[in-house]
Amino acid sequence: MSTLYAQPYDFYAAGFYFDTAEEYTEKAANNRNSYGEIVEEYEIQFIDGEYIDCALFKALGIHQGNFGPYLQACDDWREDEKRKVILAVGECRYTFDFATVTPDNFEVDIYEVENLKELAEQFVDEGLFGEIPQSIANYLDYDAIARDLGFDYTETEIAGTRLIYRCA
Repeated sequence: MSTLYAQPYDFYAAGFYFDTAEEYTEKAANNRNSYGEIVEEYEIQFIDGEYIDCALFKALGIHQGNFGPYLQACDDWREDEKRKVILAVGECRYTFDFATVTPDNFEVDIYEVENLKELAEQFVDEGLFGEIPQSIANYLDYDAIARDLGFDYTETEIAGTRLIYRCA
């Protein structure tokens, strides 16, 4: 669960913490400034929760109009789906709309490896470059393969996990 904070744009009003859209609605309906007027506009801030949810909050540009679906996504999406959206929207510049888009709409290849050399070794082991006889495999230059992969793949870190990704 993520805890968010509604910071009023009104200098004469106090903000409030909330964990659900229902809690926000209740508190916002009763929030008044020092002149007794209802506060209407808030900046929504991420306060507490999982690191991956914080990264998702930032990538999606969460605001007063879309925090409800964001909170639902935090509860419903698996970690790999969150990573895919974070990379697709935050790094690959895809657009995202909670009403029409799901994590499955994005074509982003993601590998949980430390660096491009590890990815090169994984690709060779999986046979991506075809069948390589063991007598030749010992002489492969994985650093050179990693440099070549660097043209299409990018290294990043999300919520403390090193990842290599490619936007398709």
